[in-house]
Formats: sequence, structure tokens, C-alpha cells
Amino acid sequence: MNGFLADLPTYLTAIGQTLFIVLVSLVVAGALGLVLGVALAVTRRGGLLSNPVLFAVLNVVVNIVRPIPFVIFVIAIAPVTIGVLGTYLGPAAATFALSLAAAFAVSRIVEQSLVAVDPGVLEAARAAGASPLRTIATVLIPEGLGPLILGYTFLFVGIVDMSAQVGLIGGGGLGDFAVTYGSQRYDWPVVYITVATIIVLVQIGQLVGNRLARLALRR
Repeated sequence: MNGFLADLPTYLTAIGQTLFIVLVSLVVAGALGLVLGVALAVTRRGGLLSNPVLFAVLNVVVNIVRPIPFVIFVIAIAPVTIGVLGTYLGPAAATFALSLAAAFAVSRIVEQSLVAVDPGVLEAARAAGASPLRTIATVLIPEGLGPLILGYTFLFVGIVDMSAQVGLIGGGGLGDFAVTYGSQRYDWPVVYITVATIIVLVQIGQLVGNRLARLALRR
């Protein structure tokens, strides 16, 4: 424990790095995934903007990228990360890679949430004269808001998990702290404290997400 107290400033820095990685990735991946997920939902056959060719292309791209293990994905796009940021190490590089990987994951969450919306509600909006884009913005997304929030909560948990993985390849954050100051020194209390910290972050995110989803479903 004395060793941990000596590393306390580094531990606090690691928490800050993890929060940076997670929150920025959540926003960026959430926005990119929302656009891609909406495109998948509305271009499928029978959708508001039915376009089987575009849907097929998007579907294939998502199916190719989404199953790739995250650590391998980070390594695979290292040349792109270097081209954009000048390095593939550190929190910023980890955030870049994580945002891209998570965007493809959240696109399926968005697609599934929106496909489940009652078609009758959409037809009513179209019958009232709303354009497809207006229907998407004012009917489709709001109707699927509750499941979307739950989906984004799941995304938050996944991003926290992936943020710890990038610590194995120099991405910074709590994962890096646990490896460098914990397992490599055989200082297991440091590892357990790091694990407990990650659990607390996940629990806070889950509670907030559940609360927001309940509010959305009651509106």
C-alpha cells in the first residue's frame, strides 16, 4: 500500500486519462455511429429512404470492421493514426482508434433500436406531409430514444473496457497504470485498486444511463 501511495499522483493522472479517452470516444463514436446506424435503418428495403445498394455496402463494411478484436484493430490502423496524429501511442491516439472502432459497434445498436419503432407512427408522419428527413429527425429518433439511451449506456461500458485494453499498447489510462505499476511490479493491491476504480466508473455510467432511459420512456 505504501507503494501505491507513492504512485498516487500517477494513479490520479491515469483516471483523468481514462475519463478523457472514454468521454471523447463516447461523443465521437456516438455521433458517427448514430449517422451510420440511421443510414442502415432507413436505407434497408422498405425503409424511409430505401436504397438496397447503399444498404448492402454499409452493411458489408460494418460486418467487416465490427468483429475485429479491438487490440488488433488498434494495431491495424496504426499507420492511419500516425498519419493523423503523428503517433499511435498515448491517450489521444487511443481515443482516435477507440472512436472509430466503437462507431461501428454503436451503428448496429442504433439500427436495431430504430428498426423496432412502430412503422405506423412513421406512416402517420408521412401522411401528415412530413419529409423523410423531417420524419427521421422528429419522429424516428425520438420514438427510439429510450432504447437508444440504453444502447449508448452499453456502449459506455464497452468503451471503458476498451480504454483499459489500450493500456497494454501504450495508450495510457488505468489499463496502462495497472500493467506498469501493478502487474509488472507484482504489486497486486495496485491492480485490485485499479479494477475497483473501473468498476466504480462503470456503475456510475450504468446508473446515469438507466435513469435517463427511464425518463425517456416515461415522456
